Amino acid sequence: MSAIADEQIPNLRRGFRFQWEPAQQAHVLLYPEGMIKLNEAAALILELVDGERHVAAIVDTLRTRFDNVPGIREDILEFLEVAHGNHWLEFR
Repeated sequence: MSAIADEQIPNLRRGFRFQWEPAQQAHVLLYPEGMIKLNEAAALILELVDGERHVAAIVDTLRTRFDNVPGIREDILEFLEVAHGNHWLEFR
């Protein structure tokens, strides 16, 4: 069971920027001390993190896109927990 609630709203922490990096041929998170190269699944989640959508809306959007993926909700929540634990995201 996740500690993240459906009504929480994730946002990138101050100083972090999500973008496509042509040199890496991948989406990345840029921050003052460096860069984090993201896999496709992480990028799909983070592109929906806009400081306005709550967790349930992010899950619903991805569940609609990938309706045959078992356990997608749990995977999304796990990623959000890891991103929060790594101080990439804040929740309100």
